[in-house]
Amino acid sequence: MSGKFLGFSLVLVAIATMALFTRCSRAGEVTAGSGYKVLEPIRHGNLTVFPVVASVSHDTHEFLTLDEGVRSGEVEVSEAGSLRPLIRRRPGVVPAPGPQVNQLMLVNHSKRPLLLLAGEIVTGGKQDRVIGMDRIIPPESDPIDLSVFCVEPGRWTGPSPKFSSLTSPMAQPAVRAKVMAEKDQQQVWDQVRKQEGGVMGGVVDSDAVALNATTSYARVMQTPGVQKQVDAVAEPIEHDYRSLIRQLRDRKAVGVVVAVNGQIIWADIFASTDLLEKYWPKLIRSYAAEAIVARTGGREVSVKAAQEFLDNREGNHETVESEPGLYRHTEITGDGFRAFELTSLLPKTGFDLHVAKMAE
Repeated sequence: MSGKFLGFSLVLVAIATMALFTRCSRAGEVTAGSGYKVLEPIRHGNLTVFPVVASVSHDTHEFLTLDEGVRSGEVEVSEAGSLRPLIRRRPGVVPAPGPQVNQLMLVNHSKRPLLLLAGEIVTGGKQDRVIGMDRIIPPESDPIDLSVFCVEPGRWTGPSPKFSSLTSPMAQPAVRAKVMAEKDQQQVWDQVRKQEGGVMGGVVDSDAVALNATTSYARVMQTPGVQKQVDAVAEPIEHDYRSLIRQLRDRKAVGVVVAVNGQIIWADIFASTDLLEKYWPKLIRSYAAEAIVARTGGREVSVKAAQEFLDNREGNHETVESEPGLYRHTEITGDGFRAFELTSLLPKTGFDLHVAKMAE
């Protein structure tokens, strides 16, 4: 056998072996082309959550979450114009002259990069706000202008310009969709009012009085009557999936596909199981809030349908925003969906830190 023919044969064997590996992650399982596999769902009422495992997991321990940063005091969020001067400020970095509805200022004092997710709510200041886009804030940053949307239209006053995220929920998918895809303040307000009206149907009179006295989306979702409804849906799934995450850690559990009333509405995928675990308590309550607003029943969604939803990321339009050496944010518009990919460009990364996909 000639050396040339032998070399060609070895190439064919390698290709066949790679093809077999990509098709079969374990005996009897088919690995999706996306690198993600949807597992059998956890259901409670009209909410269905499909766990997602990945073929690859990444090291994300260096990334700081907003809750961790605010809790430790390493991350400061404030109304524009209220941050104290910083010695490390670079020339040309000038905070806005005063508070603005769609603007907050953030400083990351820590030595770790900060991950922000669209839909995270910060409470306080003159109005509660929701973060408008996934992004990474560098360590020891100058004041960063945050793109935010108001989720409390009736207030423009407050005892302190400071903000917290410690007890605030993640906005539910219907609100996140308006924030991320439409990027329009009026549509965000309209959706907030619609969701608030939806949850009020199941509360007692004393809670209704409290709800009518506030314009805060975060406070509405934290009212005892609303919390009881949300917890009734969220806690069984949260408990079951936390147990499942522990069981699936070696299989790299990284996210979920979500369906309400038999319709797939959303997916959240992270770069690691650790990141998923940090965000899971906030995420499951946002999904549960969506479920209690949509109270009617529906057919069951199949694993195949959830897998197809996750795999389909072929769009007909892409918008890319990038901060070189820090992150790239890609918005993909396709037939019946939008997907949002946050890719870390920090040294030794280059992977998708978070992917969100919504059905349209």
